[in-house]
Amino acid sequence: MSFLKEIQRRRTFGIISHPDAGKTTLTEKLLLFGGAIQEAGAVKNNKIKKGATSDFMEIERQRGISVATSVLAFNYKDKKINILDTPGHKDFAEDTFRTLTAVDSVIVVIDVAKGVEEQTEKLVEVCRMRNIPMIVFINKLDREGKDAFDLMDEVEQKLKLSVTPLSFPIGMGYDFQGIYNIWERNINLFSGDSRKNIEDTIAFSDINSPELEKIIGEKPAVKLRDELELISEVYPAFDREAYLNGDLQPVFFGSALNNFGVRELLDCFIEIAPSPRAKESETRLVHPEEEKMSGFVFKIHANMDPKHRDRLAFVKIVSGTFERNKPYTHVRLNKNLKFSSPNAFFAEKKEIVDISYPGDIVGLHDTGNFKIGDTLTEGELMNFKGIPSFSPEHFRYINNADPLKAKQLEKGVDQLMDEGVAQLFTLEMNNRKVIGTVGALQYEVIQYRLEHEYGAKCSYENFPVHKACWVKPNDPKSEEFKEFKRIKQKFLAHDKYGQLVFLADSEFTIQMTQSKFPNVKLYFTSEFE
Repeated sequence: MSFLKEIQRRRTFGIISHPDAGKTTLTEKLLLFGGAIQEAGAVKNNKIKKGATSDFMEIERQRGISVATSVLAFNYKDKKINILDTPGHKDFAEDTFRTLTAVDSVIVVIDVAKGVEEQTEKLVEVCRMRNIPMIVFINKLDREGKDAFDLMDEVEQKLKLSVTPLSFPIGMGYDFQGIYNIWERNINLFSGDSRKNIEDTIAFSDINSPELEKIIGEKPAVKLRDELELISEVYPAFDREAYLNGDLQPVFFGSALNNFGVRELLDCFIEIAPSPRAKESETRLVHPEEEKMSGFVFKIHANMDPKHRDRLAFVKIVSGTFERNKPYTHVRLNKNLKFSSPNAFFAEKKEIVDISYPGDIVGLHDTGNFKIGDTLTEGELMNFKGIPSFSPEHFRYINNADPLKAKQLEKGVDQLMDEGVAQLFTLEMNNRKVIGTVGALQYEVIQYRLEHEYGAKCSYENFPVHKACWVKPNDPKSEEFKEFKRIKQKFLAHDKYGQLVFLADSEFTIQMTQSKFPNVKLYFTSEFE
């Protein structure tokens, strides 16, 4: 296959939603269609011994939530599909924001009963900022929920999207009979039997044919015709250009748990979703068709295999082909590295690959060379943009609970911070370590992983900080900056890249500091020019 064909057959997307909307279940069902797994395990149900394929950390299995973004790939109808399953829990939002830099499009999952929830709003906002094409999947139709039109209104208002349905439910909850597929013009009847791998569809070219009554009954038939008429009057016709520009969002209905409406979503997705797109670097726009390889690290995961203590850097390939054993330039360190066993992910298996194409995600074994945001090229010195650290919302001192294990603790904390689980700040005054996280749940995850993966025990102590502000003086040699450092010395720290950070205890302090030291600039993200 030619290089261009390989690029065109790839679809790399993320699935985002509020926790519990059924994201991991949807991922599983997509894998089922791709033939990548034989049976899907619902995340919560303890009866099923097989946990969900994409949750590989012990703590995820215990809690039934996904805390790390996982990468899964499968082939379907001659397309190679890469899914990035993201954590919905807001304590892990930062991981999700970073993952969104590596996807070309997104599927937003919404729970039919709960509608649009707060976490979904935040994530969709990030997608809108970057004009990422989105498809909306309204899930759990076999439960009682909101009216389909009300839901679409809510999506338009709360998420500021403009939608057009490409499938529509026949009934809802107890009366749920199936889905009319507007995109393919056929009806998919719901049997309620989740064990059936794939439901049967009935092609239906003419919605006014009396056959419809025979299949779904008289009242539902009348209602469906009215609703479809309303749809054609109220919603714009689907336009692929508008979808690709992020201006129009198609909506599908279904029930991932019962494997219903998922095929419609997938079949339409592979036709309309974008193949790998160009990406901005600090110097220029990089196109996937370029001959020379470039890619960036958007995630690092330590100890994917507890037996081997390995650490993988996940690289999204932007242009060219990534080949095994070929030297590439690590831009930040300005040195050449070779990778003898780059991993690709097929469902739950990692395999070593010889060649990867734009859109693919490659896992590279890392001995500590990589940080999140690093760029690999064939010699060109450039960096891809858009993977910032945000100011954490919780801060705690971390203390060593076992003096004999100081080294293990330090190593563990270092590696987990490189992974982006949380941020580490070292106070200037006494070198005490402070861990900042987006959500409180991360402290448990860190404690658990330090003990189980590094054999180190830690305890925490509260540290009353409101926000971390990255500091940039207009003139580092000025008297004003010296005065700032003298007065604020108790609250100054360095992040793990050595940047100066001011840990402010309140919004008021930040305002006072800015008015008192106008030439010392404070930023809430680490990415500033």
